[in-house]
Amino acid sequence: MWRRKNAKTRKSDLLQGTLDLLVLKALSLEPLHGLGVSRRIQQVTKGTFEVKPGSLFPALHRMEQSGWLAATWGETDKGRRARYYRLTTAGRRQLGFETRQWENISNGISMALGAG
Repeated sequence: MWRRKNAKTRKSDLLQGTLDLLVLKALSLEPLHGLGVSRRIQQVTKGTFEVKPGSLFPALHRMEQSGWLAATWGETDKGRRARYYRLTTAGRRQLGFETRQWENISNGISMALGAG
C-alpha cells in the first residue's frame, strides 16, 4: 500500500518527467531561448500543455546542471538578450530514454483503459 508521502513523490516525478521530455523534444531540432521553448511546447501539443516560466526556467537550469543542455547568450529577433539552450549529446541520449519510458507508460495506460 502506498503511503501519502510516496504518492506525492511519484506524482511530482511523473510531472517532472513530462516536462523534461517536452523540453528535450522542443530543443531537438534547434536551439531556442526560454520563451521559444515554451511556445514550441504549446505548438507541438496543440495547446494541451502551457509551460509557465516558474516551471520552465528551473527545469532548464536543472537540465543544464545535469549536462543535458548547454546554454549561451544571444540576441532574439527583437534585439533582446536571451539565453539560448541546445541539446548536448547526453541530452539526446536522455531524450531517447524519456521517449521510450513514455511509450511504455502510454501503452500500459492504454491497455488498462481498454481492459474494462
